[in-house]
Amino acid sequence: MRLVMFEPRGHASRLGVLRTHDVVDLAAAAAQSGATAAYFASTTQFLEAGTEAHSSAQGLLSAASGSGAYAREAVRLCAPIPRPGKIIAIGLNYRDHALEQGVQPPPAPLFFAKFPTSVTGPYDAIVLPTGDPQVDYEAELAVIIGRRGKAVSEADAMEYVGGYTVLNDVSARKWQFADKQWVRGKSCDTFCPMGPWLTTRDDVPDPHQLTIAARVNGVTLQDSNTNQLIFGIPQLIAYISASITLEPGDVIATGTPAGVGVFRNPPIVLKDGDIVEVEIQGLGTLRNPVRDAGKS
Repeated sequence: MRLVMFEPRGHASRLGVLRTHDVVDLAAAAAQSGATAAYFASTTQFLEAGTEAHSSAQGLLSAASGSGAYAREAVRLCAPIPRPGKIIAIGLNYRDHALEQGVQPPPAPLFFAKFPTSVTGPYDAIVLPTGDPQVDYEAELAVIIGRRGKAVSEADAMEYVGGYTVLNDVSARKWQFADKQWVRGKSCDTFCPMGPWLTTRDDVPDPHQLTIAARVNGVTLQDSNTNQLIFGIPQLIAYISASITLEPGDVIATGTPAGVGVFRNPPIVLKDGDIVEVEIQGLGTLRNPVRDAGKS
């Protein structure tokens, strides 16, 4: 199932399911069937409700019609989790990315935070801050937590996954390296494009076997596979939850493969007018224009 937060023209955002040619408004479809369901108000509430919400949504899809469904071109897709409680990002977690830097893989996951206010939609602009901070792209598989958990074992970890989405861990390299820690350079407004939808866990047979790529102006600069992850999803969930409670709607950005701009010769930085695409097999494509905040 592909869950979306979407905006019909002239209306506030709502939760839906993306089908081939349309988007089903789950709250409207439930109302048409004579039911009410608070868990259709947002993706996070849907995840909190677990199997009950999933089963209910499946039952509504075949009957949805009229005001319960919108043509895909008639809606704007937003980030599937517009304001996550936490965004936990993993550094140096691809073998090929470690190789391009000439460093050894870390002995344990290296994680940091991106502020939730950095989230933006799958087709919205990445806004370059003033001060020439040398902005870079990073294609990443994002894991969306579906159940509250603390001290989760690796054996049980996948049961805590709600689904997956595509994420661009946009980074201001000048600030990242100058600060000696990464929060400011990673958390600027619009520095976390995410979407276009959340694919539920049952529809992704193996998240560790997905092609992942980034393109700038149509040129492929990252081209890898999630089988290059140093620490897989069960290891990450177990490691993080040993000290931090994970909650429905939390996002784990699992790291980026080789090919980022800062390690290219010559380096590549994003500039006004660029188009950045991040694509993961079966999970969709982000397509974000780049805009300079200093230009009108």
